[in-house]
Amino acid sequence: MKKILVTGGDGRFAKILKNHKNRFRFIFRNKKQLNILSEKSIKNNIKKFKPNYIMHLAGLSRPMSIHNENIKKSIDLNIIGTSNIVKACIENKLKIIHFSTSYVYPGNKGNYKETDSLLPWNNYGWSKLGAESAVQMYPNSLILRTCMTEKPFVHKAAFANVKTNFIFHDDFIKIFLKVLNKKGVFNIGGKSQTVYQFAKTKNKNIKRKFSKGELPLKMDMNLKKISKHIK
Repeated sequence: MKKILVTGGDGRFAKILKNHKNRFRFIFRNKKQLNILSEKSIKNNIKKFKPNYIMHLAGLSRPMSIHNENIKKSIDLNIIGTSNIVKACIENKLKIIHFSTSYVYPGNKGNYKETDSLLPWNNYGWSKLGAESAVQMYPNSLILRTCMTEKPFVHKAAFANVKTNFIFHDDFIKIFLKVLNKKGVFNIGGKSQTVYQFAKTKNKNIKRKFSKGELPLKMDMNLKKISKHIK
């Protein structure tokens, strides 16, 4: 059974993954147990657990405004922290599984393939692309670009004019476990639809709202590559 050391082990996604039976042994470490800004902390965890992979979940996401209000924190946690993990993987010949986002795409045409040009539209996207840049330099890596959220949908209203591939955490797990042994970049998500259509599947009382510049309107990804690996 392959051992996977998980950063950000007390985050929203990690909490769902902990309750999911699978063929891997996940070792969840929170930020106190594994500090991604401390190369010593990373090294000690690798020495203690001797993992086959490191799955990198730790970082800064919500609220989106934090990436404008505290740019230094965004750079530290999403770019420098990820770079530290990559360097540790290189030194110890470990594979890194990195969680990225659909926000690295421009959001102006939709149906984005993994090979399409990247141009983030906000600071969160830039911080994640900065992280991806370090991971892309290391061949023994897997990058998962996604747009996932917890169940039920956390907001009272959802954009009816923004198209994405939102997917709930538990549905994402069913897919990503099938590609953990792969390398390269994969888009993973649900079907292309508006945020409102997605949210309404679990909340019939969700209200509509419309993006007036808060989000790009065509953020959906092409999922043909991942679909070939999950049949």
